[in-house]
Amino acid sequence: MVEWSVMAKKVRGLFEKNKNSGVWWICYADASGRKRREKAGTKAVARKLYVKRKQEALEGRKLPENLRARKIRFGELLDAAKENSKRGIPKGSKKRYTCRIELLRNAFGAIPADEIKPEMLARWLSDAQKEHEWRPATVNRYKAFISLAFRLGMENGRCQSNPARLVKRMREHNERTRFLSIDEEKRLRTVIERDHPMHVPEFEIALHTGIRSGEQYKLLWSDVDLHAHQLTLRETKNGTTRYVPLNSVASGAFQSLWERSQGEGRVFMGEHGIPLQRPRYWWEAAIETAKLKDFHWHDLRHTFASKCVMAGVDLRTLQQLLGHKTLQMVVRYTHLSQSHELAAVERLCETAVRTEKGGDTLSDTSTEEAKRVVQ
Repeated sequence: MVEWSVMAKKVRGLFEKNKNSGVWWICYADASGRKRREKAGTKAVARKLYVKRKQEALEGRKLPENLRARKIRFGELLDAAKENSKRGIPKGSKKRYTCRIELLRNAFGAIPADEIKPEMLARWLSDAQKEHEWRPATVNRYKAFISLAFRLGMENGRCQSNPARLVKRMREHNERTRFLSIDEEKRLRTVIERDHPMHVPEFEIALHTGIRSGEQYKLLWSDVDLHAHQLTLRETKNGTTRYVPLNSVASGAFQSLWERSQGEGRVFMGEHGIPLQRPRYWWEAAIETAKLKDFHWHDLRHTFASKCVMAGVDLRTLQQLLGHKTLQMVVRYTHLSQSHELAAVERLCETAVRTEKGGDTLSDTSTEEAKRVVQ
């Protein structure tokens, strides 16, 4: 058994495990009264560590069971969270998801998880938002994934706390409903037909289906059923397969595209047989020529939704057409159906109190209607 050489009383709690080795240890009682020994290093470091441990004991702070255990770095928590979330990542979002994880790894991957503080996370999120021009929703997604990594780490005993829980969530402003007016749509269509005639079908399909650009430009002809007037979207934002009905305009646009490719491979192809990835290179020029302000390709989706609501389509049906998981996402369009709401309240006039010559009475029809309402 190794003999412990005890130092003089004036350096109580400090000792060399092996005399004259220059490696100093400390001995103390923790908050629970348990006797602990800990390797410190030089005598000066040992003295500071001893004072620190005594203060922690006085404050009642608990220490890890094994103080010499290897520190778990945040990068390891990220790997575990990535593996845990792998099944829930939509196929079309894997590249973007990997990019986000690498950003977090570069920022915090090498730092021991238990040394990351809430203020560090809040500062990084704020700086990253300014640098990458993130929307509040994007910042919240990063925060949520950081929190997931720490939570899983706590459940597996790899870290002691979740500092992301103390980082304030940003308020999201997702109420954008910019859509084309009748005049704007005419101007834009005129410009596209004149300057970019090859891309008219892309415009019509976006305007009459409401599908996202990522869903649209990944379409294969095997996903288009012109006989059933239906699209099958396999790579959606929510990770589920969705079926979209095609009206006559959208069907006609697909028919014109089919004649170019004979229905093989990708639906949207460039002039030289290269699949189109996005509409930006011609779309921005068309927007500028048509003199539209603050209008983006995604706003065609808003235009589709707005037209549906103004045509009397109920919100539940609109939710299914747009592929939203919750009804809350389509509530933003309700203010566009004012004329239909007015028509609805006008129906109350049919059952209103009718005034006769001798006083106020309810007609027989109104009475029966009132009874049905009460029932």
